[in-house]
Amino acid sequence: MLYGKEHVARYQATDGAEGHEWQGTTTLILTTTGRRSGERHDTPLIYQRHGDDFLVVASKGGADNPPLWYLNLQADPEVGVQVLGDRFTARARTAAPEEKPELWQIMTAAWPAYDEYQTKTGREIPVVVLERVTA
Repeated sequence: MLYGKEHVARYQATDGAEGHEWQGTTTLILTTTGRRSGERHDTPLIYQRHGDDFLVVASKGGADNPPLWYLNLQADPEVGVQVLGDRFTARARTAAPEEKPELWQIMTAAWPAYDEYQTKTGREIPVVVLERVTA
């Protein structure tokens, strides 16, 4: 099973032929800029489509602290995204309270464990919307 840096490396080297399909769902590679280091960080994340947008969840397995990639995109919402061989720039935003229930349902259909993760923490686990930036 691919995980972490190996997952990213195989995904990028094969345009997602290895790594896009993962444990019965699909993943993309999210590239954020470190809020302190300024360095690029690539993270494989489960995703789903919502219209033209891509959705990811900042769950960190139900940890009380959000994942570092989420903190990074809050500081700089311009991110890189790779879905299979499609690489593009996107603007990341946290789903608004009124849209989150629908988006959460889409994501839990793809990865039911998100509901369990939410029960492990007092923090509201965000759904992140990645909107492609057009030239």
